[in-house]
Amino acid sequence: MHILFLGDVVGRSGRDAVVKHLPKLRREWNLDFVVVDGDNSAGGFGSTPQTVKEFFSAGADVVTGGDHIWDQKEIVPYLAGEKRLLRPQNFPDRAPGTGHGIFTAGNGKKVMVIHLLGQVFHKEHTNCPFATADKLLESVRMGGNVAAIIVDFHAEATSEKTAMGQYLDGRVSIVVGSHTHIPTADARILPKGTAYQTDAGMCGDYNSVIGFDPAGPLERFLTKIPKARMEPAAGEGTLCGLLVETDDVAGLARSCKAIQYPNPL
Repeated sequence: MHILFLGDVVGRSGRDAVVKHLPKLRREWNLDFVVVDGDNSAGGFGSTPQTVKEFFSAGADVVTGGDHIWDQKEIVPYLAGEKRLLRPQNFPDRAPGTGHGIFTAGNGKKVMVIHLLGQVFHKEHTNCPFATADKLLESVRMGGNVAAIIVDFHAEATSEKTAMGQYLDGRVSIVVGSHTHIPTADARILPKGTAYQTDAGMCGDYNSVIGFDPAGPLERFLTKIPKARMEPAAGEGTLCGLLVETDDVAGLARSCKAIQYPNPL
């Protein structure tokens, strides 16, 4: 199975890049399943029903939401009805929506997607992501009732992300980090067969400060005033993510490759 994960979409540049390029990549790379992290797709903060629908129309099978999932108020009722949009699973059960699901890929096989939020340096104080993953994995088996399992771990600390990769190695197909917007140079297959990358990077304008026009972040750094306005950068967007081929029998990774398309960074 050929699976593509695209990192955090930031603003219109990121959305336009996904809408423009994903349909072609889906055909040319013979993709069976696509996950898009839409965490910053609506003006740089959260998602709206419209931005999520754009990703589905472009070829995404699942959209994940990250720590900014609650930023746009209209997304809350949409979460309750759209099971292909995931908020982090380790929010309390009373939170709208869900953070996992089993979906049908283009080749007819079943794929589980799990979306988790890290705890280190995050203010949300969510449940333990490791224990949350354990609980979800009790009911599935790769090569049995699901062909592949994808984990989007939306976390700040590289140590927490690499720990999750080691913890789930051999139990899931892919552990890929999101949230920090810069692609890491460590895409690889772990010893027990799980594809891993600490951060997939973002889909957006890289001539920026993590996808935002430099003026706003620089004002914050130089003045220490936390409310300086931040706007997404408006240049051409680059798609960054992780491309994985899995074994249809065991569900583990055969190959994985960090992608930057169409512009090399």
